[in-house]
Amino acid sequence: MNTAELVAIDTHVHIESEAVGNAADEAAKKYFGNSGAARGRKELAEYYRSRKIGCVVFSVDERLTGRPPVPNEEVAAFAAENSDIVMAFASVDPTRGAGAVSEARRLIAMGGIRGFKLHPPLQCFHANDKIAYPFYEVLAEAKLPVIFHTGHSGIGTGMPGGGGVRLKYGNPMDIDDVAVDFPDMPIILAHPSFPWQDEAISVCLHKPQVYIDLSGWSPKYFSPILIQYANTLLKRKMLFGSDYPLITPDRWLKDFAEIAIREEVRPLILKENAMRLFGLE
Repeated sequence: MNTAELVAIDTHVHIESEAVGNAADEAAKKYFGNSGAARGRKELAEYYRSRKIGCVVFSVDERLTGRPPVPNEEVAAFAAENSDIVMAFASVDPTRGAGAVSEARRLIAMGGIRGFKLHPPLQCFHANDKIAYPFYEVLAEAKLPVIFHTGHSGIGTGMPGGGGVRLKYGNPMDIDDVAVDFPDMPIILAHPSFPWQDEAISVCLHKPQVYIDLSGWSPKYFSPILIQYANTLLKRKMLFGSDYPLITPDRWLKDFAEIAIREEVRPLILKENAMRLFGLE
């Protein structure tokens, strides 16, 4: 990335499949509202480049919703084609056991992958389940960061039975065990972790390698305690993230400008913390 030219780095951007949307997609759009964002990859690159915003892109390797994931090779190729603004994260379901381990090794050896994205509620596992530990060992060895979805899931909200999504898998306290057992593996807790916001703050405060990305919520809905810690003890561990295309940077940044974040903290959250975490300084 040409960070000198960027005004921000969005750490949470989804690449969508070109397949026709299903019930889970429609429910998510209803929950988040119509962002108006285009779903195509060319449009995604144009959007971020025109705004001088870098981005971390990924799909999610899951089968619960029926939404087809974008192959990791395609994500990496998209990032390579737009390397001035895009970094690729891969996604592998860690419950696949030996297959997940070998896939992680293959992707890392392939090059172009800067981290991994996991979604316990959609991949149906507790982050501290030992089934995932051989997978984490590969990531920790490579010192690659991993983004874990935490908190409420907008996917499945309003569907019968929540679309089969079990919210318990989004509890960030599961990830506290992972942070203890893999102290060299950078961890990003994705989203304000409603209804476990205090737990997420505690884990991030206690474990040096844990960060929080602020994606998936408009900043105007951030809790007072989240804003308090973002301004003080965690000001170097909070990351800008949108959740594009469900929430756009335009909307997120507009609302972020209107909340009580200290002026000296804003550049840390928008860009500088991500630069340090991803080794872009």
